Order: sequence, then structure tokens, then C-alpha cells
Amino acid sequence: MADLRAGAVPATAEGLRRQNTALVLGALRRHGPATRAELAGLTGLAKATVGVIVPALAQAGAVVEEETRGGSRGRPGRPVALAGERFVGLGLELNVDYVAAVVLDLAGATRWSVSRPATPDTAADLLVDLAREAAEAFAGPRWLLAGATVAVPGLVRGDDRTVAWAPNVAVAGPVLADRVAAVLGDGAVPVGVSNDANCAAYAEAHHGAAVGVAHALYLTGTVGIGAGIVDRGELVRGATGFAGEVGHMPVGDPAARCGCGRRGCWEASIGLRAVLDQLGMVELGSPLRTAEAVAARSGEPAVRAVLGRVGHDLGLGIAMLAGVLDPAVVVLGGYFVPLGDLVLEPARRTLDERLASAAQHRPELRPSVLGIQAAALGAAELSLGAVFAAAEVGPVAPADAFPSP
Repeated sequence: MADLRAGAVPATAEGLRRQNTALVLGALRRHGPATRAELAGLTGLAKATVGVIVPALAQAGAVVEEETRGGSRGRPGRPVALAGERFVGLGLELNVDYVAAVVLDLAGATRWSVSRPATPDTAADLLVDLAREAAEAFAGPRWLLAGATVAVPGLVRGDDRTVAWAPNVAVAGPVLADRVAAVLGDGAVPVGVSNDANCAAYAEAHHGAAVGVAHALYLTGTVGIGAGIVDRGELVRGATGFAGEVGHMPVGDPAARCGCGRRGCWEASIGLRAVLDQLGMVELGSPLRTAEAVAARSGEPAVRAVLGRVGHDLGLGIAMLAGVLDPAVVVLGGYFVPLGDLVLEPARRTLDERLASAAQHRPELRPSVLGIQAAALGAAELSLGAVFAAAEVGPVAPADAFPSP
């Protein structure tokens, strides 16, 4: 989250209260439990101000106080931690062959997660069913659903709601967001839509293989290939929100036909369906299960040859992206994970060959550690953004969600 101290001074006392509250919540999210004195140091706020904010957050159910921590001087401090028993965010992912859902609490713990096989014809209906199940599971006074975000493999406009282009799934416009909003209370819960690679990249930066990495690139590994770019924990989205649409770069076999209708796209050479077509295999319910079946045949020379070509073309594309973005780490998700070094080793060799100068940094290639639900997890994390900004939370007005002392 952005450092609000660098922003304009709020015009009202309410605006200042929200800003200061957001600073405290953000510090707890980034640094973990902290005493009031430590929070003052982390946020730049006066100790007295922090002392006013913390009880209001505790009353709202956003923080809890832990056991007293001993100190070398003065009174021992009592750490404050984010609470996991009040605010939750819902993340949903719609993809070509599966749907997934994750509910994440304010403290970063996963409260509910599920993934199910799907087809392009059934995916939207199954996703809405997952949203309905989540709404039923987290109904009642104990929980407050702060928001929901749907991850899709396509371009999403700057309104964070309208799907502009998704060649591999049959969704367009705001229809998906509208359907999810209807089952979550017909407008009572804010619903957004985001690119799946962006969501997965955000999850890796906050929960996975890119934690602590200042500059990271995430590549999806499903039927489509997309990228999420993370700079210091925040997504880089570009002028219109479309940054990271790398699957249609002209890299790889120039004759390979892509799902977008053109030939020579990167995902037409390294996407899961392209690999299966070369091997004469079929999908098995999820990209991970399918890749495990491919890996089980890796002793066959023909299979190793195909995976070697995939790794080579993967490395070519990464070399292009590394020259433009200079990431410290590239995280590879989806079907790349079970295949591991079968594709990563040839990718690394190609990357070494294609970097223009030895002075350039070769990004470290890391497999994802979050599994098939990475995008749904990142979507859930994004859904909690309103809480960390001390902004409107679901149907509860800011002054009610975070009451003034």
C-alpha cells in the first residue's frame, strides 16, 4: 500500500483520521505485531495519536492486543496485532479449465479455499456458485465481508470491473462482476475484476515465492500465458491497466496458431494446451494434475524433446522481458511448477545465451509455492485493500467500521 505520508493533507478531520488509521493498519500488515511505541516509529505518528487509534480499531474488531512484551526500560509494551475474526476478503478465479475461491482474513490467514474443474461453457456458472457458498459460509454478525475480486485471464479496464478482452474464456463486459455482486447481496459488497496474472503476482509478493523481493515478475502457466509485474509489493498496471499481456508476444514457433486467432504468439508455443497438442495428451481436470501426468512421462525421449523446446521458448520470452523490466526474480506458476527443471533448466540456458551483456542481471527463476489457487489468493488480498485504506468496508460506513473515540 502506498505511503500515505507522502500524499496531500486531508481537507477534513475525518480525512485525517482515516489516513492515520490506514497508516497504523498498513504498518501492522507489513511488519506484524507491534507496540504502540513501535507503531509510532513505523508510521511517524505521535504516540498519543496511535494511543487513540488502537482502541477504535480494537472496538471495530480489526486488531487485538497480545500478551505484554518485556522491555529493558520503562513499562513493558503490549503488542497490537491484526485480528482474524472480523474482516475477510473473497477472491475468485475463473479460468479455462477450473474455478477457485479463497477467503482471507485481515491477519493474512486463509479461512476457506476450494477449486473445481470447469469448462469454458460452465466456468462462469460454477464461479457464481462458489461466490454463493462463500456468502453463506461467512454470513452473520461474526464476519464482515470487505469485498470480492474476480481474477480472469484477460484484459480488465481501469474501472476494475469490465472485462475488455479474454480470448480463452467466454466473458466480456461487467456481466461477471454483476452476477457475483448479486449473490453477495446485490450491491452490499464491493466487487471488482482483475487480471489473473496480476492477482497471482500480488499473492506471490505477499505470501509466496516473491516475499521480500523488490522487483518481481510472475508468469502464469495455464492455457494462456500472462504476466504480473510487482514493484515493492505493489502491482504495475500501466496506463490503461493492461500491462503484462505477454502471451501474445511474437516469440516461439511462428506457425503455431493461438487461441486469439493469430499465429506465432508466445502462449501458442509454451501454453499448456500447446504442450498437450505436441504430446498427444488431454487435460486432466487442472493444470497441475495435467503437468504431473506429463512429468511422469519425462523418461521418454520424445517428451523430453518437447519440454526442452518449451523451456527454450520460455527462456527466449523471459530474456526479452528481463531486458525491458529488469526483475530480480521471475516466478513461474501453474503447470510450470510440476515440470520444474524439465523446463526451467533449458529456460535458464537460453536466458544466459540471450542476455545482451554480462553486465545485465540474470533474474532468478523460481517456481510458485502457492499452487493452483495463487490468483484467487491474490484476489482475496486485493479485496481487503479497502480495510487497509480505512475506506468504506462493505455496507458499513467508515465512521461505523472504525469508530472515533
